[in-house]
Amino acid sequence: MEILKGKNVLIAGATGGIGSKAAKLIAGSGAHVFITGRNAEQLNRVAAECSIPEAQAFIMDLSDADSVNETIQTIIDRGIELDIVVNAAGIGIIKPMESLTTEDLVKTLNANLVGPFNLVKAVLPGMKTRKKGLVINIPGVLGKVPMAGAAAYSASKYGLTGMMQSIREELKRTDIRITNLFLGGVDSPFWDSIDLRVQKDKMIVAEEAAKAIWFLCQQPVSGVVSEMVLQPFNHQAI
Repeated sequence: MEILKGKNVLIAGATGGIGSKAAKLIAGSGAHVFITGRNAEQLNRVAAECSIPEAQAFIMDLSDADSVNETIQTIIDRGIELDIVVNAAGIGIIKPMESLTTEDLVKTLNANLVGPFNLVKAVLPGMKTRKKGLVINIPGVLGKVPMAGAAAYSASKYGLTGMMQSIREELKRTDIRITNLFLGGVDSPFWDSIDLRVQKDKMIVAEEAAKAIWFLCQQPVSGVVSEMVLQPFNHQAI
């Protein structure tokens, strides 16, 4: 396994339940961790909990290309080359088709598909120059298997899966690795704004989901984990 100590790792969406725990694990392994989020108070809290310097925490909106480019350029201007980029950001709008609006669809696509596009487009030039790097996205199982009420969410996650597979084809002559992590239900604040009866006690705990990311960050450069699937034992969709 690769040693994380000394590696430069960017975690987008670090204020979420999975992202914050992944940041703590990766920082605890000796990596230089850079975190982003949209909420300054939550971002500062995560930075403090993970012993990440404030200068390595950035307010960033993934759906805003200018915001993403500015953050990545700030990191580059410090002479820092990113080894690993983890996208743990995203939103979930789960509604039946009759109540799903065009605004819901656009909002979901901006957060879950356009956002990852902006991030990958911003970090790829540096990785291409060095011909190495690792990008981890989390399409979730709804990026492979549909669910009633998840038309907008599945559209964004299916799109993310296809986009990253296509980008992978462009990078075959480099050592830049692309990994998609397909998580089943995770007990995290993700569900707090969703009007759906769920059994959180049967879900994956956020710490275990974060450990999957931590594990993927340490895979040897001689190979690539194209995808990993982690689901609750009693609710396997794939």
